[in-house]
Amino acid sequence: MATNLPAATGFLAEVRRDGARPLEPVFAARGSLARWHERTADRSLHIALVHSGAPDEACARDRGRTLVFAGELYNQEDLIGLLPGRVLPGSDAALVVALFDVYGIHAFRLLNGRFAALLTDHGHVVLATDHAGSVPLYVFVAPGKVLAATEAKALRAAPQGRPVPEGRPVRRRPGTHQVPAGSVLDIEVSTGTCVPHRTWTPPLARRILPEDEAVGTVRRTLERAVRARTGAGTPLVVLSGGIDSSAVAVLAVGRSAGPIDTVSMGTDEADEFPQARVVARHIGSVHREITVPTSDLLRGLPHAVWAAECLDPDVIEYLLPLTALYLRLGGTTGGDGTGRRILTGYGADIPLGGMHRENRLPQLDTAVCHDMDTFDGLNEMTPTLSAIAGHWSTHPYWDRDVLDVLVSLEAGLKRRHGRDKWVLRAALGDVLPHEVVVRPKIGVHEGSGTTSSFSRLLTDAGIPQDRVHDAKRLVVEEIFDQVVVDGRHPDDVALDTVVERVADRPAHRARPVPR
Repeated sequence: MATNLPAATGFLAEVRRDGARPLEPVFAARGSLARWHERTADRSLHIALVHSGAPDEACARDRGRTLVFAGELYNQEDLIGLLPGRVLPGSDAALVVALFDVYGIHAFRLLNGRFAALLTDHGHVVLATDHAGSVPLYVFVAPGKVLAATEAKALRAAPQGRPVPEGRPVRRRPGTHQVPAGSVLDIEVSTGTCVPHRTWTPPLARRILPEDEAVGTVRRTLERAVRARTGAGTPLVVLSGGIDSSAVAVLAVGRSAGPIDTVSMGTDEADEFPQARVVARHIGSVHREITVPTSDLLRGLPHAVWAAECLDPDVIEYLLPLTALYLRLGGTTGGDGTGRRILTGYGADIPLGGMHRENRLPQLDTAVCHDMDTFDGLNEMTPTLSAIAGHWSTHPYWDRDVLDVLVSLEAGLKRRHGRDKWVLRAALGDVLPHEVVVRPKIGVHEGSGTTSSFSRLLTDAGIPQDRVHDAKRLVVEEIFDQVVVDGRHPDDVALDTVVERVADRPAHRARPVPR
């Protein structure tokens, strides 16, 4: 990685045969905007790119093909080794185009990264997501036109299109679909015919390993994932003081020439500052604590939905404190005028079953299978959450190789000796304080008081406690309709009015208290 941030963090690309004017690009992600277009005898390509200062590196051309690439790769050295005798590609985009020339669409099965890509290939458009769909990708398809964007709101003005095989329809946007994680769509432009291909699925088989071998494998694989993500500048790690984020922080220290930066976020209702300080002192990081008033946190709900484009209220609760933190880091740069490269421990609970307390191993593995089957489309790892403040976030636990290891471990290595996520705790036990290694799991939404404050917002409006979760869903849906479907800026969303409308629905009015 030659630069602090990827060349591009998002795009809107249109391949057309009708000569119509391109859409006006609309992104929540903040950054410089570059536009260009190509024209051939039978089609035009229009591109709008959110970039960090080197837009040309996000686009590559070779043998009549053009690739647009948002994000970054983490296994460049391995990939370059597959191209002996060729001129070494100078960017991730150029590397992918060179691999495509050799492997075709199967090249995307080789990539370990965080990306979304569009490639034009002689009458076809190839769309690809990374293994986890961590950079969301949305598409509109009709005969003679293919429109794709890393944010659904960028396709808000697209006309109605045809269904996309295996695509996930976007709420109230007929014809706009989200490309599944770990997928390639091969689209014939003239007819709109779309053929899907899978490039990755979560492993179903489980590996039986001795404790020491499992611990060593987890340690080495996670070290490689952190090393690949540290970048050229000093990384910033979001630190809660729990095992997930502390493991990332201590491994990042091993890759940095000097002290790394860490940051913790809390509210006036709850925080994990004391626990994070233990880790910060232990690793010698330059540590910062940010307290967000609960009122400000809740006012950030429209921004979280705007960035994540997610309809699940539980996921929005997880992402809300992170969104608030990233916005508070808005003035913090990486020393070169760009945003920060941010590493987080987010996501470890999904492959390790960390949010589940089942002592029965079949139930734990069932929970892991369910979570790995249903993560797609929730956009929990979308970089737009940090990009609304100009930053680039990345999650080592959702590295492809790390997932392949963690998911495939048999459940007894995840719940062992009475501890959840045992194999991870054992893997970092020699480099972290004992109190961190044995600390029970607390979700970011719990440690920041987000869940309780969101619930209180609704109960104060007269919604009965037993209907709060359903009311949260309705609040998130209405915000989604305003900021994603209708194009309203989140600052213009009146949250109190949204809550009042939900509370006024007959099903959510409080029943009179019997005398």
